[in-house]
Amino acid sequence: MLTTKKWSTMLMHVAIMLMLLDQHAQGSERHPRQSSNATTTEQLCRGRDSEEYFRLSAGDDCRDVVRCDRSGRSGPSRLAAVRCPNGLAFDVDRQVCDWKTKVRNCDRLERPRKIKPLLVTEEPLCSGTDLACGSGVCVAKELFCDGKPDCDDGSDENTCGVEEDPNRAQVCDKSQCVLPECFCSVDGTRIPGDINPKQTPQMITITFSGAINLDNVDLYDDIFNGERKNPNGCQVKATFFTSHKYTNYSAVQELHRKGHEIAVFSISNKESRDYWSHGTYDDWLAEMAGARLIVERFANITDNSIVGLRAPYLRVGGNAQFDMMNDQFFFYDASITAPLGKLPLWPYTLYFRMPHKCHGNGQNCPSRSHPVWEMVMNEMDRRDDPEFDEGLSGCHYVDSCTNIRTPKQFAHFLEHNFRRHYNTNRAPLGLHFHASWLKGNKNFKKELINFIQSKSGNPDVYFVTMLQVIQWMQAPTEVAGLRDFPEWKEKCDVQGLPFCSLPNTCPVRTREIPDETLSLFTCMDCPRNYPWLLDPTGDGVEII
Repeated sequence: MLTTKKWSTMLMHVAIMLMLLDQHAQGSERHPRQSSNATTTEQLCRGRDSEEYFRLSAGDDCRDVVRCDRSGRSGPSRLAAVRCPNGLAFDVDRQVCDWKTKVRNCDRLERPRKIKPLLVTEEPLCSGTDLACGSGVCVAKELFCDGKPDCDDGSDENTCGVEEDPNRAQVCDKSQCVLPECFCSVDGTRIPGDINPKQTPQMITITFSGAINLDNVDLYDDIFNGERKNPNGCQVKATFFTSHKYTNYSAVQELHRKGHEIAVFSISNKESRDYWSHGTYDDWLAEMAGARLIVERFANITDNSIVGLRAPYLRVGGNAQFDMMNDQFFFYDASITAPLGKLPLWPYTLYFRMPHKCHGNGQNCPSRSHPVWEMVMNEMDRRDDPEFDEGLSGCHYVDSCTNIRTPKQFAHFLEHNFRRHYNTNRAPLGLHFHASWLKGNKNFKKELINFIQSKSGNPDVYFVTMLQVIQWMQAPTEVAGLRDFPEWKEKCDVQGLPFCSLPNTCPVRTREIPDETLSLFTCMDCPRNYPWLLDPTGDGVEII
């Protein structure tokens, strides 16, 4: 059964598809409120992007929006009308249809207009490397897109996309980008070390995002029972992006003991997408470095192995996020998605420009050079029968593939996406889940286990962690040499009992979450306070 959140996602996708169809089939349709005066339409469309939707009038309903559509290269501008489905309203800030109760800008006709800098002019306006603000004032190039407005009109922070930032990273230069520190390719599809695809291992990464607790540890125990092994004799492994609230840290400690990778998914997991997309350096520092400190302390992880993170809702935080990651020794991010294409992409470093578009509405991808790996999330083909199914957009989390409703469909989906990687460039196949989806769909766990058992029997297929993928990419090794690949032999076949079977149950509070007592489960000593953003160790002043 679909949750409200999944219905919302599906309806938004449907609404966007309706928009695209409407643009294509009714591009010449005029909005009922549109004036017949061509000059008025030209004024409305002057300086406006053709993909921008706006209202002609404000009102309670706010389902109707228009966009500018020019007839040919030099023809007159027209307004193409679009209407959100019943129950939805159009959010002009995010440029999508959403549930009416979630749209807060029905009183505004358009999203705020931003003044753009004068970067391209017939005659240079500034000397040296300085660039012109929208007002014509000259400012040093390095001050553009640094997160702080330096122009008097703020225009230096208004043109900062991956392709627009004056200080953007350069296009991949393989002569300068050399393994093991750097890897890039112009289109993102090249195999590291230029190894022949048939000699390249097909790596599969299974990841889970969210809290780890009694609601899902039985699922993990069933999937990773120690009996399913890779061709090198090592147990199959997964990566867990752990959020803080409701997590049982004794369970995290046990997963780490068994050799699974622990990464972080934030402390607060706040629902506001803007909080993540436009968070400051300090926001990302508190959320992610703080989350790592909490996990290390209360799951007793002391080997400095927590080096990856994933942003909630996959809302990338732009340069601020990656500046923080570099300063705090985070090795990789796993939040950026790549659109479904002919070939899947390999992970890459962000020393050079991303090899694909910044995918997703309102995403804030990093534009500058950062010494961080990106474990790009290739969108999966959601069709379980690509020969007969209609064309569908891709999906990044498996549970966002809303058309998968039966175990048989899920099995076909897994097989189809495996072949899409295995039979082309063997880019790592990422299967990304929220545990509740597998728990809530009967027999889906069985199909995933069947998939793992069948594929791990192949001599060139390995179920590995995110970090193990990077370790292979830093030292590309053909399939024949992988049985003794040292980076994959650590914690190869872990046996024995848990370090701790009876964790402490710590009922604690924090001023940051007033009037709520939370339980912290840990094999370590109980903290004074519940760990949170301003007090990640829980050692703050005692609450009275």
